[in-house]
Amino acid sequence: MDTPNFHMADGAPMPTGPFCHAAEIDGWIFLTGQTPLDPYDAAAPIPDGIENQTHLVFQNLKTVLMSLNLGFEHVVRMGVYLTHLEEDFEPFNQVYQTYFPNGGLPARTCVGVASLVRDPRVEIDCVARRPVASHA
Repeated sequence: MDTPNFHMADGAPMPTGPFCHAAEIDGWIFLTGQTPLDPYDAAAPIPDGIENQTHLVFQNLKTVLMSLNLGFEHVVRMGVYLTHLEEDFEPFNQVYQTYFPNGGLPARTCVGVASLVRDPRVEIDCVARRPVASHA
């Protein structure tokens, strides 16, 4: 077993607590939940609407994945947290699917929560896996 590596990604929002953007061990990458925070202005207001917030969350996740030379095609599981589950579930899913255009949808859990730090409507975390080198 490898020693875990803890990654901070340039261009991603600073974590809202004492944690890294991603932890990696044995080819598995565990991304910290991302919210719709502006990566360049921590004091910027959260965008209005679940659609705008979801796009920004995916941009923040993409920044972290790209810093590790990965993309959404490497994601195997996502955890989704919605503060307005009944109202936002369908519009969230419409945006969510656009990030997996080839049908490679990862496993997912989606739960309604009472609140999230800085009061966004959505947070997403995920697990990715590095491709295993084939041995010819």
